[in-house]
Amino acid sequence: MNGRSYPEGVPSWIDTEQADVEAAAEFYSGLFGWTFEDVMPHGAPGRYLIAKLDGQDVAGLAGSPGGTPRWNTYIAVDDADAAVQRLIAAGATVLEAPADAGEGGRSAALTDPEGVEFRLWQAKRRLGAQAVNAPGSWNFSDLHTDSPTAAVAFYGGAFGWQVDDVGFGMMVRRPGYGDHLAATSDPDIRERQAEFSAPPGFEDAIAWVVPTDPGEPPHWHVTFAVADRDQTVEEAKRLGAEVLRQRETDWTRDALIRDPQGAEFTASQFTAG
Repeated sequence: MNGRSYPEGVPSWIDTEQADVEAAAEFYSGLFGWTFEDVMPHGAPGRYLIAKLDGQDVAGLAGSPGGTPRWNTYIAVDDADAAVQRLIAAGATVLEAPADAGEGGRSAALTDPEGVEFRLWQAKRRLGAQAVNAPGSWNFSDLHTDSPTAAVAFYGGAFGWQVDDVGFGMMVRRPGYGDHLAATSDPDIRERQAEFSAPPGFEDAIAWVVPTDPGEPPHWHVTFAVADRDQTVEEAKRLGAEVLRQRETDWTRDALIRDPQGAEFTASQFTAG
């Protein structure tokens, strides 16, 4: 297997569930320039498209008639069955038991003790997202939680995560991930991050913990990198999306967007450095 790989405990894949698969594909193709490959075997129920950016896997698009449109985050594990048993013991609840996803890998769906859904991915032929951090691709997933302390305790125990308060946010690290990237798909990661004075340990960063806003349900939230936030906002509106919020930070210009079927995500333009 060649390509970008993910050690256990690192978020590795995202997908969206949508009632109208073709409409969703049209929206995200128009917004991010994605192309799609239908990977469901002929005659199998349901639809599952692999979104690609410049030929590289970037996300999934699943048919979910009658379901709630949303984005899902998958965490890499070496053995999905063993991980599920470990997570149950830590307080998680199983929604979907481990099952093969064709030859691509093995997946499971659970909720953490707060009731937030997350998913597991045991990679086989599909290692996870191959295009990341470039405009039009996955940047980070953030855990929006009512109980940051409890969430840190659960995920830290389950996956070996460490969480650092870096002033502007709670950064989740998987120790050793930077070494993995430097040895595989991103040999210049530390030199590149030094150019914009990244926080210590940023090479190991895999997610963020974010306290929920009033009235916001806890959830895993997906952020995409974009070259120009304002241009993305205008294009999203043209394609039928609703822009819920825009803001500027010391590092980014971002926008919270609800796609035409109701799934929410953030588009983020990196401005530091």
